[in-house]
Amino acid sequence: MIVKDRIYIGGQLVEPSGSTTIDVVNPFTEEVAGRVPEATTADVDRAVAAARQAFESDWSRMAVAERAEILARASQGIQARMDDLTRLITTEMGSPYSWCMFGQVLAPTMVLDYYAELGKRFELEETRPGMFGPVVVRKEPVGVAAAVVPWNVPLFVTILKLAPAFLAGCTVVLKPAPETPLSAYDLHEIFEEAGLPAGVLNIVAAGREVGEHLVTHPGVDKVGFTGSTAAGKRIASLCGELLRPCTLELGGKSAAVVLEDADLDLTVQGIIDGGILNNGQACVAQTRILAPRSRYDEVVDALTEAVAGQVVGDPMDPATQVGPLVADRQRDRVLGLIDKGKNEGARITTGGGRPALERGFFVDPTVFADVTNDMTIAREEIFGPVLSVIAYEGVDDAVAIANDSPYGLSGSVWSADGEAAAAVARRMDTGTVTVNHFGMAFGAPFGGYKDSGLGRELGPEGVDAYLQKKSISLDPSAG
Repeated sequence: MIVKDRIYIGGQLVEPSGSTTIDVVNPFTEEVAGRVPEATTADVDRAVAAARQAFESDWSRMAVAERAEILARASQGIQARMDDLTRLITTEMGSPYSWCMFGQVLAPTMVLDYYAELGKRFELEETRPGMFGPVVVRKEPVGVAAAVVPWNVPLFVTILKLAPAFLAGCTVVLKPAPETPLSAYDLHEIFEEAGLPAGVLNIVAAGREVGEHLVTHPGVDKVGFTGSTAAGKRIASLCGELLRPCTLELGGKSAAVVLEDADLDLTVQGIIDGGILNNGQACVAQTRILAPRSRYDEVVDALTEAVAGQVVGDPMDPATQVGPLVADRQRDRVLGLIDKGKNEGARITTGGGRPALERGFFVDPTVFADVTNDMTIAREEIFGPVLSVIAYEGVDDAVAIANDSPYGLSGSVWSADGEAAAAVARRMDTGTVTVNHFGMAFGAPFGGYKDSGLGRELGPEGVDAYLQKKSISLDPSAG
């Protein structure tokens, strides 16, 4: 068992203020796999103070290119621990090893590399013509940022916050989810080895109440949050009261629109990749499959066969494609929504229960047919390996169904005609749409419409979220 007895504040592992701990449960074995101190509000106060001191030192005045070099070295540090981090995150939350290696560990290095490269050419000042003379538009770091991250992709989402914040010159207090705090300890070692100054990163693992103390702390200047829409609305309310900027990446119920001419072999594999990745525990999961009425049965049959063939089992086995959900409460929630789908008239074509395994928080990969867009399973984010196939009549109807959702985070369009698919993508009310594939472009903004959030991460826009803009009108009489 992995046991940590210190909290990372000010570049050191220090004694926690309290005596309570957080148990990390392996979702496959159902046994305690690790234990870390639970941070208190006093620990948050210390962490914010350390972050403020670091911000007011040379860090915020360091050249952007120098900060970019630290990000590049951190990427190399993660790559050097690739297998160890993969095994650790698989132990924490049940992500299948084969997917975890890429989605949980390699992907963060790609984000770091993108921002390290961006830092070589990122300008903090530009001069524009003004009414009375030149105007210098200057970008300055916002200050101390609070980063509150979820359990489903802990390292990746943490890097989505840290990389742009550090490049901008901010310091960070990171609050990992209580389900997955272990990988954060490896991460602080990696950043230390990369040359990150003391106090620029501080880590306080805790639950909701302590997290709220961090979000509302008077020493925090900006909040970055990824998690549920309900929690995001609460954070938005708190930040609104304080006139504090926040970036919120929240839930999703994304539509995969299958057009009449789609190649089903390519489409079905892409939907599997985008629908049940990470055991279905992904905010970008393509879980509403919109199929033309003329090919509806064909799409259902192909998806059913593919989903039924997924290998379910020990997430440490490289052959496993679907592992357990993160906790028993999550398994029970998903099973409850499956029951609701059946009760509302949807038809299960595969799955729908628990696999015959002796242990683990498993749910069978499940496909629902005969789903209408007003059913609960088509409206609520299930966060498990459950796909719903919805019929449509014509492209206009497909777009209307795709947009008839409280969410708007991701989506995809599948067609033999790439231009026609892109035309449909332009009509979808969502932050990211892919055509004939599924994935993320780290140089492009990522975020949601509607209940899927506020603001954007990734791309240059991700750095802008951690910068303030100042206009300096120069002396018009100066030569």
